[in-house]
Amino acid sequence: QEKLVESGGGLVQSGGSLRLSCTGSGFTFSRHGFSWVRQAPGKEVDDWVADISPDSSRIWYADSVKGRFTISRDNSNNALYLQMNNLKTEDTAMYYCLRDRFMSTELRGRGTQVTVRT
Repeated sequence: QEKLVESGGGLVQSGGSLRLSCTGSGFTFSRHGFSWVRQAPGKEVDDWVADISPDSSRIWYADSVKGRFTISRDNSNNALYLQMNNLKTEDTAMYYCLRDRFMSTELRGRGTQVTVRT
């Protein structure tokens, strides 16, 4: 069974840091691109955060997180990461790891909650 499991969310003060992790299983992790997206409270639409190519050679960030967040991956451990620094209250959301966003092979984890308080 193909699966993505996120972890690392929590409650943090504004200006703090968190590192999210996503572990994939049941498929060849290194063959796929991955994304982090988030859904703010009360919203049902994904807010795209970052993308990373299968070999990490191409990385993209939303303007809202550029310079504060870093996406990375470790294909040997089937892991995807999101280092989040200088967190702001507007970063509060459920964060999801996605494989092959917008493709027929898209896969989404259950998410991990990030709450940033003042």
